[in-house]
Amino acid sequence: MARDIFRRRVQGLLAEAGIAINGADPWDMQVLDERVFPVVLSRGSMGLGESYMNGWWDAAALDHFFHRLLGTGLAERVTCWRTLCSCLWARLVNLQRPSRAFQVGRHHYDIGNDLYRRMLDERLIYSCGYWKNATTLAEAQEAKLELICRKLGLTPGMRVLDIGCGWGGAARYMAEKYGVSVVGVTVSREQAAYAREWCQGWPVDIRLDDYRTLRETFDRVFSIGMFEHVGFKNYRLFMEVVRRNLRPDGLFLLHTIGSNTTESTIDPWIDRYIFPNAVLPSKRQLCQSLEGIFILEDWHNFGVDYDTTLMAWFRNFASRCRRSARSTATASTGCGNTTCSPAPAPSGLAAPRSGSSCCRLPGWPAATRPRAEGSTIGGLDGFLANSPRFFLTICLYCLSCGAAAWLPDMRLAMPMEPRQTFFAMAGHGSALYDLYFRGV
Repeated sequence: MARDIFRRRVQGLLAEAGIAINGADPWDMQVLDERVFPVVLSRGSMGLGESYMNGWWDAAALDHFFHRLLGTGLAERVTCWRTLCSCLWARLVNLQRPSRAFQVGRHHYDIGNDLYRRMLDERLIYSCGYWKNATTLAEAQEAKLELICRKLGLTPGMRVLDIGCGWGGAARYMAEKYGVSVVGVTVSREQAAYAREWCQGWPVDIRLDDYRTLRETFDRVFSIGMFEHVGFKNYRLFMEVVRRNLRPDGLFLLHTIGSNTTESTIDPWIDRYIFPNAVLPSKRQLCQSLEGIFILEDWHNFGVDYDTTLMAWFRNFASRCRRSARSTATASTGCGNTTCSPAPAPSGLAAPRSGSSCCRLPGWPAATRPRAEGSTIGGLDGFLANSPRFFLTICLYCLSCGAAAWLPDMRLAMPMEPRQTFFAMAGHGSALYDLYFRGV
């Protein structure tokens, strides 16, 4: 009786988003275990994600499922007490304090670089590409790097700081194309080791360090895809650190995902399985943090390009893993069947579901869904065994902002004198609004 009540409640909520239980549309929820209903209602997004990992439900098109689910605001209507406690705790303590600075590096990036080599472009740029005139992922990422360099006004001989340098892709590009020297900081040991090798021979210094320890002088400072880990209690400090390290006539560019609402925490699912201690900044939080420190000269929103970037990552990962699985199967089992192909990726993200094979990629059959207990997966083998769920979580991370998501590219200058500034922000949909004003 109680389970029927839970089912009807979930069914009613999903119906508001045009999602049916066991329906025929690719975004419909196919329930494989009735335990999913009370878990979803009691644990929200965490229950939804972990029940999927446990094989309790599925959908032929996960991206469409989440687009409908989050686009109608259903996630906000299912809130559990754990979420409320997390919000309260985040307001009481600094979750991104220096003693926890390296946690996200160990959790997310130190699993090994093989995963990212299979997923990303050659430079391993792990942020949104710029697809305005691009047709491939490599073109989109290079276009984004070129856009950043032009906004920073790089010239040969400049000294540049990269906060959150990743695998060194942007640092080497600037050194190679613009003749600048770059200092890059990261909290990931794996990233640091790879970046040092990738940038060998170029004037690039990669450091394993927390940005708050920096006390040097640079002509330009930029940060790509790192600000999401700073935390709302540290936004002002972050801006102060940048200014402390920037020449009086320098420029700072910040590239980050943002939220149209001010929050103190991120979705519990994302916090456990993707980015621990992360939070998406709002426009209000960003502007407050730079007030009196910088003049905002440019705000460029191309968040819609993240969908194209995500799909390119998925295609890279799926195709490269298929080739790897085929080679591994032939070498280890002597299959030798040239017509044999690994099983296709399971549901979601437009990946085909039909087909069979004698050489199956580990983890893609539904019977090998990962366990929900652990929050850290070690090594490439672990991620290969979890690959479809990995892309589910990436998809949910970006879709969690809904239609109101924005991804600004901000250029900031020291407040030395009044100057004309440019501000462009995106509202719902694809509309852009340009406002011009003078700095203080």
